[in-house]
Amino acid sequence: MPTPLPTIKQLLADLESKGNEARRKHNTKNGAPSNQFGVKHGDIRAIAKGIKAKPDEKHALALELWKTGNVDAQFLACLLLNPKSLSASEIDTLTRATTFAHVADWFNSYIVAQHADKDTLRKKWMKEKAPHRNPWPARAGWHFTASAINKGTSQDDPEALLTRIEKELAKAKPEIQWTMNNTLAAIGIKHANLRKRAVAIGEKVGLYKDWPVSKGCIIPYVPVWVDAMVKRTK
Repeated sequence: MPTPLPTIKQLLADLESKGNEARRKHNTKNGAPSNQFGVKHGDIRAIAKGIKAKPDEKHALALELWKTGNVDAQFLACLLLNPKSLSASEIDTLTRATTFAHVADWFNSYIVAQHADKDTLRKKWMKEKAPHRNPWPARAGWHFTASAINKGTSQDDPEALLTRIEKELAKAKPEIQWTMNNTLAAIGIKHANLRKRAVAIGEKVGLYKDWPVSKGCIIPYVPVWVDAMVKRTK
C-alpha cells in the first residue's frame, strides 16, 4: 500500500521533535524569528526524502508549510516545491513571505534559480531600493545580480551598480547588505578597471571588517575579499 501523505500538523510535530537548542541559538543569532524549532539541516533533508508522494502533492504540502512562517517548515518547503509549478507572481509572493535570511538563500538557490522568469523577477526586485519595508525581494535581486556578474552573464552597467551601492549599502537593512556587498565584491573581482573604486567603497563603508571567520576562509570585507580572489587567478 502507498505511504499516506503526512499532514501539515504531522510534519510540524516531526520537525518540533527534532528541534535542537544549539541550532535555535545559532538561527536566532543570525536573525531568525522565534517561530522556529531549530532543526538541523540534515534532519530537514531526511524528512523531505522520507515523504513519498507525487510532485504535485509535495508541492501542495510545501505551499502550506510556507504559510506557517515557521523557519524549519520553510526550509522543508524549499526541498518540496516544484519551480515549474509556480508562476512568477507566486514566486514573488513566497519571496516576500520569507522569515529568515538562510531560508531566503535556500529558496533563491533551489527554487528561484530554476525558474524561467528568474531574470524578469530580478529586474523587478532590483527596483526595490533600500531601505525597503520588505527586505527579501531586494536581497534576492542583489543575490542574482552578483551571481550573473560572477558568471560573466550580467547585462547591467557595473559602474551604475557601483554608484547605487555607494549610495545605499551603509544604510541598507542587514538582509540586503549581505547580497549587495556580494555584488560589490563581484564587480571588484571581475572588472579590473573598476576594482580600485569597488575596494574604495568597501573601505569607506567598512562592512564586515571585523567578521569572524575560520582559519583558511576569506572574510567578506570587500578589500580583503577582492584582493584574495584576484591573487588566486594570477
